[in-house]
Amino acid sequence: MFVLSFLGRRVLAAALTLLVTSFLVFVLLEVAPGSPELVLLGTRQPTPELVHAIRAQNHLDDPFFTRYWHWLSGAVRLDFGRSVRSGRSVGDILAERLDVTAFLGLYAFVLVMVIAVPAGLFAAIRRNTAWDRGVTLVALLGVSAPPFAVGLLLLTVFGVALGWFPVFGAGTGFADRISHLTLPAVALAVAEVAIVVRQTRAAALDVTTKDFVTFARARGLPRRLVLGRYALRNSALPVVTSAGLVLAFSLTGAVLVEATFSLPGLGSLLVESVTTKDIPVVQGLALLAAALMVGVNLLVDLCYLGLDPRIRHAGGVG
Repeated sequence: MFVLSFLGRRVLAAALTLLVTSFLVFVLLEVAPGSPELVLLGTRQPTPELVHAIRAQNHLDDPFFTRYWHWLSGAVRLDFGRSVRSGRSVGDILAERLDVTAFLGLYAFVLVMVIAVPAGLFAAIRRNTAWDRGVTLVALLGVSAPPFAVGLLLLTVFGVALGWFPVFGAGTGFADRISHLTLPAVALAVAEVAIVVRQTRAAALDVTTKDFVTFARARGLPRRLVLGRYALRNSALPVVTSAGLVLAFSLTGAVLVEATFSLPGLGSLLVESVTTKDIPVVQGLALLAAALMVGVNLLVDLCYLGLDPRIRHAGGVG
């Protein structure tokens, strides 16, 4: 019963977050310079007939909250209106671009988890050794490196000078896409690896000083068993939290990386839409980003339920 109550509260909080976000996104059209119909006209000539059609199509003669309700009901059906620039459905445009961004984000996330978690654990196990100091130094350098700068460096060295990887485009097919997105994924993952390494190291160090780990060692249990069953499992919650943040950033924060590598993803679409003042597309992107963030947070909460029995049996978390 508590699990259902816990999930119900999280889902309700997610729904309220999306509702507030949708309202703020809708207000974007209202506060944009110029009248709403002129914003929606874009570069087209404002003839009386076209202005009247735009006002009727977007319910601009209705009260504010009535217009918001029409827009929200459409957004629930993934209907965000039509692009000012191309006249196409915003939902179709987002669906086309989401594929590349999702692949890039998940690729970067996998790289982060495969590299950062083992490195952080080994740094904690071998505290104050050359390995620990080396990992800490690399993590510090990684946090200090902007993704677009790393991307330019990788592009110049491995794409242009050595020719090992393609320098632009997203590729077609799984293998070709892996080849095209390796450099962007590495550029996106560098700073994230640094964050997860430091979080994993700190969590593992904290757990290894606990009494139950000391007791397990005193009983003569194998080192691998102590680290795997006790230390790793009990240090998982902070790592899961940082992993959730990394996944959310990988899916929503690749704007500069996509621009650097000329990738046809959501990030480059955002740059194009802001440049051309394509407000319906910007609204759709903002709401999609919020939905992805909320979805990742829900996924992290589900992981908490599986990893921490205190949440299931002791009345929940704060």
